[in-house]
Amino acid sequence: MPKVLIGPHLIRHQPGPFRDVLNQAGFTVVDPEAGFVMTDEDYRAHLPDVDAVIAGGEPLRGEVIDLAPRLRVIARTGVGYESVDLAASNRRKIAVVITPGTNQDSVAEQAFALLLALTRNVAHSTEAIRTGGWDRRLVTPIRGKTLGLVGLGRIGQSVCSRARAFGMDLVACDPVAGDSIFEQSGARRVDLPELLAVSDVVSLHAPLNDQTKGLVDREFLAAMKPGSYLINTARGGLVVDEDLRDSLTSGHLAGAGLDVFSVEPPGPENVLIKLPNVVLSPHVGGTDSKSMSDMAELAARAIVELFRGGWPEGCVVNEEIRPGWRW
Repeated sequence: MPKVLIGPHLIRHQPGPFRDVLNQAGFTVVDPEAGFVMTDEDYRAHLPDVDAVIAGGEPLRGEVIDLAPRLRVIARTGVGYESVDLAASNRRKIAVVITPGTNQDSVAEQAFALLLALTRNVAHSTEAIRTGGWDRRLVTPIRGKTLGLVGLGRIGQSVCSRARAFGMDLVACDPVAGDSIFEQSGARRVDLPELLAVSDVVSLHAPLNDQTKGLVDREFLAAMKPGSYLINTARGGLVVDEDLRDSLTSGHLAGAGLDVFSVEPPGPENVLIKLPNVVLSPHVGGTDSKSMSDMAELAARAIVELFRGGWPEGCVVNEEIRPGWRW
């Protein structure tokens, strides 16, 4: 009987459609006793005995993957897979699966939660009232403002639909997205320099890779409109923390909303977390109760489909292993 290891803390020992899918297909489900984030030691203890794993955002390193002779599938709850050693997975012909189309609305809602917390002065007002204050300073509207999206994939498109409801103008930069996506989203296609020059809010929705790591640096930030806001619900590695700190403390940027960090969780040495014009959340953008259930279910269905000899189209990121792949 094949076994699947459950990595994400939010679904370990929890009921849900994903568990029904796996049980009905004859899988034994393994729920490890581990901390919130699975460590190398946790994986070393459990991976050697399983055929598949549903993984969160924790690193799955090659040396750990190589300890699992039966492993056939790594299924990520989400769309990013930079935490998985793809070279090791390819060498071992292990299918690496993502769950597209399951969490974009959750991320989009978080982006607006951060933006509104900034522009409506929510955190400051809450603290002021709790300490006896009553600060009724004017706040900044987002209606009529320009939102610039760096990346117009599923998440960027979901942000666009909400931005239109708030009466925002939309521009986007994405060399991969076709004209039909821009037309449907209502965003005007611009290059990055124009986006930075005209946007009152810049929202990051790009993947983290060699080309985008450190994209938001001193030059990027200097090109942003004075008094604008930066929202990052994508990956912390897109931003050079020290450069963002300098832009925020100088007053060039009005504020930043961050759901992701270069190191997670951020330690006290992080240069951004104590700034008064920054609002923070603990990388929860993609994981509300519905999206987590949907991601886990799609991951489970992809595992079952692979087990039965199928190939979950649009979910396997290392397509090059498909010829001759077997469970």
